[in-house]
This record gives sequence, C-alpha cells and structure tokens, in this order.
Amino acid sequence: MLSIGNATSPTFFLTGVPGLEDFHIWFSIPFCCLCVIALLGNTTVLYVVITNSSLHEPMYYFLSMLSTTDIGITISSLPTTLGVLWFNARVISLDACILQMFFLHGFTLMESSVLLAMAFDRFVAIRNPLRYAMILTNSRIIKAGVVIFVRRLVNLMPLLLLLKRLSFCGPNVLSHSYCYHPDVIKCSCSSIKVNSICGLVALILTSGIDIPCIFLSYMLIIKSILSITSPEERRKAFGTCISHIGAVAIFYIPWVILALVHRFGHSAPPYVHTLMSNLHFLFPPVLNPIIYSVKTKQIRKAFYQLFPNTK
Repeated sequence: MLSIGNATSPTFFLTGVPGLEDFHIWFSIPFCCLCVIALLGNTTVLYVVITNSSLHEPMYYFLSMLSTTDIGITISSLPTTLGVLWFNARVISLDACILQMFFLHGFTLMESSVLLAMAFDRFVAIRNPLRYAMILTNSRIIKAGVVIFVRRLVNLMPLLLLLKRLSFCGPNVLSHSYCYHPDVIKCSCSSIKVNSICGLVALILTSGIDIPCIFLSYMLIIKSILSITSPEERRKAFGTCISHIGAVAIFYIPWVILALVHRFGHSAPPYVHTLMSNLHFLFPPVLNPIIYSVKTKQIRKAFYQLFPNTK
C-alpha cells in the first residue's frame, strides 16, 4: 500500500470489489454499459424536452430537472470508479474527496427534492386540472429549481466543511470506489460526534421531509382520483402518475436495501456491500429514462420522432 498522507494532508484509499480484484476489468464492462445507457437516455430526454415545444409544460420541466440530476449522479461517481476498476488508481486526497461528495451527495439530495416537486405537480394536475397552468407557471418552476439548489447547499456545505476539522491517522481505507460521507468520517481518529449529528440533521431535513410529503401527496391524489365519477377518467388520471411512482420506487428502494445491508448484513461477503452501493447510484439514472419513455405517451412520441426507425 502506498504511504499514508499525514494529518495535515490526509490520503484515502478507494476500494473496488473486495476479494474479486482480479476480475475488476470484467466488472468494468457492465458498469460502463450502464453508465452509457444512463448518459444517453437522460441526455436524450433533455434534448427532446428542450427541442419539442409541445413538451414545454410543468411536468416535463420537472422531468428535465430529474434527468439533469441523474446525469450529475452518474458523472460524479464515474471517474474514481473507472480509475479503480481499470488502473487500480485507489489514492484520493481529502480535498478531492470533498469535491466528489459535493457533487455526488448534492445531486442525490436534489433528486429527492425534484421527486417531491413532481409529486406536487401530479397532485395539482389531478386536483385542479383547469388551473394547472395558472398555478405552476414558468416563473414558479424556476423559483422551485432555485429553492432545490439552495436547499442542497444549505444541507450539504456544513457536512463538508466540518470534515476539514477532523484528524485522520490512517490507514484511511474507504469501503467504496467513491467518497461517501459516513465512510469518510469513520476513518477519523478524532471525535466525529458533531459530524454525525450534522449528518443526521441533514438526512432529516431532506429525506425525512421528502418521503412523508410524497406519501401525503399520493394520499391526496388517490382521494382526488376516487372522487372522479368516470372509471375511464379515473384510470387515465392514475396512469399519469405511474412513471413518477416508478421513479420514486427506484430511487428510495435501493437506498433502503443498502441501508439494511449495511445495518444487518455483516455476515454478507464484502463485495455484496460494494455492488449494492454502486447499483444504488446507477439504478435511477439508468431506469428513469426507460420508465418515462415507455409509460409517458408524449415522451414516447417525441422519441419516435427523433428515432423514426425504432417504431
């Protein structure tokens, strides 16, 4: 192992797939394929929404935000993961780690906020369809985007700045091929109580608010749908929510499974934790464009216009 950085300039060591280092190059093949699918899918969604005037509506503006965060998540973890899998480049400095966490955790927090905004969008569209365009105007959507970005900074910056006060005595071996805040603070040889409390507060102020609010939105959506007299209209109204429900599921379910594996899966092989953590960040960017292109008629139609031979 390379020499460990001193206390003033800590160095960390990323981890590939523990116990299967000889197969890193083979693991890189499906990983690269998934990253390419994620990047192509989300950039295509962005392109069709921007270039197709019929998609200049609140629902698709929020979809563009979702695709942007998915691209950000993919790009944030890509360099270090490929560096480990291809070149065994495991060494990373604290400053580089903080920079990666700013983007990786930041885009993850933003995606949670975007999913909440999309849940509100669906509620307004079903509850007040005639006033939908009046309530969700372009200016309000822009303000929502600014709030999502500021919320990311407010919740994330204290976490990252507090890392600079910690001492790291080494060996600073991380559990993943990217920097992950709980993983980094565990390497510290000084007290991490303040960092842990700040991390818990940030979690409560993001997912702790977003998940109940999304759940509440769907309770109100279901109530509104049940009040519709026509069965065909009820089916159509619920159909507009399917894509968003899928996006919420593929974002939060892997996160919950990963948390359970870390909490109760101590007897599981180390590579299980590594693979689950990578899938946690790859699943939403890969599947979101597929779900929206399959389940949303307008997006599917725009895809067919862009790729006419795929019909």
